[in-house]
Amino acid sequence: MLKFKIFFLFALLLLITIAAQANEKGLKKTTFIPQWVPQSQFAGYFVAQEKGFYRKHGLEVKILRGGPDYPPSALLKEKRADFGTMFLSTGIQKRSQGLPIVNIGQIVQRSSLMLVAKKSSGIYSPRDINGRKVGLWGSEFQVQPKAFFKKHNLHVTIIPQSATLNLFLRNGVDVASAMWYNEYHTIINSGINPTELTTFFLSEYSVNFPEDGIYCLKKTFDHDPALCRDFVKASLEGWEYAFDNPEPALDIVMKYVVDGNIATNRVHQKWMLERMKDIINPSGNTVPLGTLQAGDYNRVVQELKVNRLITAVPSFSDFFIDCVSHD
Repeated sequence: MLKFKIFFLFALLLLITIAAQANEKGLKKTTFIPQWVPQSQFAGYFVAQEKGFYRKHGLEVKILRGGPDYPPSALLKEKRADFGTMFLSTGIQKRSQGLPIVNIGQIVQRSSLMLVAKKSSGIYSPRDINGRKVGLWGSEFQVQPKAFFKKHNLHVTIIPQSATLNLFLRNGVDVASAMWYNEYHTIINSGINPTELTTFFLSEYSVNFPEDGIYCLKKTFDHDPALCRDFVKASLEGWEYAFDNPEPALDIVMKYVVDGNIATNRVHQKWMLERMKDIINPSGNTVPLGTLQAGDYNRVVQELKVNRLITAVPSFSDFFIDCVSHD
């Protein structure tokens, strides 16, 4: 009897192992790259990986290390990644330049790009920026501020802004560029109180540019639309879990941060996750998670054209593929 029980247990374990291996073999292998280093900006994807949402949808996902040396557009073009995140403005520019990519899931609905000034410099309203020195990042991040300047008839001196805020903190510029979820938090943690700052959220000045979206080559979607839909849906589940369970999500983010040797801390990543919730699902938002609206697309296209950053413009229906509502 004992021998029979041992044999039965052994056979059962063998069957479970074989079934698990068969299930693993049934997973579709795919690769994803975020547009920057590990941080809460990408919490949803990290959570989807660690909580098994990708596997639940039949995917075995490899998440590559992002950063300035690994632009998703280049990796998609070279077929070293199947999916990647980019700002909407970047995606449109790359498509205009001939890279056949499509947006299959718009994640961030509200722009987090902002201009920040010290009240001690006498800046309280847009008109006070006229004639001032303004720190701006590269061309991708200049479209919105330039549209803002144009709308308010402002003439400013643009100073190239580096990855640090030293120039602003040392009064080298009157106004600095910042992402709400990142650099703004760095400023207020440098010893400057929020009450000492004047902030201009560009999303509130009719130049809202939706930011992070999920992109792939059109050929990738045409070859396996189910793969694309499953990746988007699992990623959205990751974001929903992260917002509903912030502390476990932060545990996961910090694991990726440590593995990537990123100089940050949990407090900053918590701030970032909270702000990501604000811009992915803004107050009063009626746009389903993962959806790109034609009006938002056309607004960004128009500003890119005005700034002569694009010439050829794909139609909205050619650029965005709804992978959320399709069953």
